[in-house]
Order: sequence, then C-alpha cells, then structure tokens
Amino acid sequence: MSVDLWTCEQRIRADGFCLIAGIDEAGRGPLAGPVVAAAVILPDDMPECGINDSKKLTTRKREALYHDIYRYSVTVGIGIIDPAEIDRINILQASLKAMAFAVLNLEPGPDYLLIDGRFPIPVELPQEALVRGDSLSVSIAAASIVAKVTRDRIMGRYAGEYPEFDFAAHKGYPTRAHREAIRRFGCCPIHRKSFGGVREFLTPRP
Repeated sequence: MSVDLWTCEQRIRADGFCLIAGIDEAGRGPLAGPVVAAAVILPDDMPECGINDSKKLTTRKREALYHDIYRYSVTVGIGIIDPAEIDRINILQASLKAMAFAVLNLEPGPDYLLIDGRFPIPVELPQEALVRGDSLSVSIAAASIVAKVTRDRIMGRYAGEYPEFDFAAHKGYPTRAHREAIRRFGCCPIHRKSFGGVREFLTPRP
C-alpha cells in the first residue's frame, strides 16, 4: 500500500474526524446491469496489503484484496441501483444514489466522506469529492475494489440467466461481442433501455 494514498485521510484526521469513509462506484459505462457503489472505512492500523485503484489491479488481485478489505475494515456498505431505475433517473443520478445508499449501510456511520468524482452525494455529512480519487485516497481505492468485485459477481450470476449475452466475459460493457449479441437477440430485462447501443434494438426477448 502506497503511503501517499493515506495523505487525504491523514489530513482529515488532523482536523478531528475519525471515521472517514471512501466511496466509489462501478458500472457507469455498461449497457446492462446495475450500478454498484461501495463505502469503506479503514482502520488507522490497516495492514499493508497492496490496495490501489481497482482498474490498476488484476482480477485475481482484486479478489484477494476484496477479502482483505472485508476482513480488516471498520465497516463496508454497499448500494445497488437496478437498470430500470438507471433508465428512470439517468446514470449520474443513479450513481450518486447508489453511493448514498452505500453510506447509509455503514455501521458505525462515518463522520466524513471522500467521494470519487466531481459531485457530492445526497447525504448530510461533511464530504469532499476528488477527481480520480481512487488514485489519491486509500479509502476510495478500497471502495473501488469492493464495488468492482461485487458488480462483477452480480454480472456473473446474470450470465447464467441470459447465456446468449455472455455477461461473465464483458460484464455488460459495450464490447463488439456484446453489441453483436444485442443486434442478434434484442435486449433482455437487465439492459439499460435509455442507453445508445440498446434503445435502437428494443425487440422483446423471446
């Protein structure tokens, strides 16, 4: 774990806050599946285990760190917004809502939030939004790992329900193979019907 990733947490603790939650989401870009957010509060004495931005890690390393984070964290919260709600309120609002749910699922609750991205979330707590926060804060990086692994597992389960779309391989992202499957089979219930690449092919699934 890079010492630099603790800089934000150390600064905030110096201001008197104790329970600092990092929040991140996974799944803004896919054409199918939910958006999943995680909130993580790490202890001051978190063991060195290589936490980093989830996008910089292999699948195997993310899985190992997922277990370490759950093992050592003070608390972890998850928030999930399904495709129908994404279509109703748009992906940005769905992502912020998922993050808020993740925070509300923390026990004990946090006293300060570090959020990946540009926008605050609808929770009445002191908070700070950090662009590329998963590369700046160890708590956000931990949340990015939990969110990514959680969502990947969800999409793996959907792969069994809708095998023609091969969700286990691409996790709903707009790969060439996924786009071709949509053209061939139409959309399934977990596709985001408001997204380009789906709305053009809204033939009901047999």
